[in-house]
Amino acid sequence: MIHIEGLRHHLLEIPSLTIAGPKVALIGRNGAGKTSLLELLAGIDRPKEGSITVDGEEPRTLRVGWVGEFPDHTILFSRVFDEVCSSLRFTYVPVAEAERMARETMRSLGALHLWDRATAELSGGEKALVAYAAAVVNPPRLLILDEVDSHLDERCASLISDSILHSGFQTVFCTQDMDLAAKADEVLFLDNGRVVQHGPPQEVFHALEGSCFYPNSWRMGP
Repeated sequence: MIHIEGLRHHLLEIPSLTIAGPKVALIGRNGAGKTSLLELLAGIDRPKEGSITVDGEEPRTLRVGWVGEFPDHTILFSRVFDEVCSSLRFTYVPVAEAERMARETMRSLGALHLWDRATAELSGGEKALVAYAAAVVNPPRLLILDEVDSHLDERCASLISDSILHSGFQTVFCTQDMDLAAKADEVLFLDNGRVVQHGPPQEVFHALEGSCFYPNSWRMGP
């Protein structure tokens, strides 16, 4: 469970918020403060005022998986297998076990064919798959995704979306795909740094009906 209390940080102003759902979609306009909130949840940044805890602990004390909108900014290694194995090696998982876990993760994402590739030669969608695999190969307590599905082809987007919804990790993901957001357990709508709507998809999207945030599949009806 994520709890936010008395948060003031740049644009963000969140007096009190509890996020309990295993899959939480974060939506809102550009400049609403979504990335700032995700960076705080991931422990990349610390709040200027107030607190954020995950099951009573600060995010930076936990194993948190992070994938940003532009994987080029976070990929560290020149070979795919080194990138996916990296978090396991940093925590001293034996070499053979690290490779087994990394291969299994890549296989589950339908991306094992990338194993021996150079990261610089990958497409944008392939880099996103590799970055996602590296984030989840060492099971995180919390997975934070910042529009990782924004620049993907249909196949890669489908693979990552399926993994987001069916993984065993508590996940907070920012997306512009309202149909994906509608499948989350909770939706958080941020506007100008403030939480305007928060709750089950049916409740949040009912309040947003008629806006650009209403899921396309819901417009079409059953």
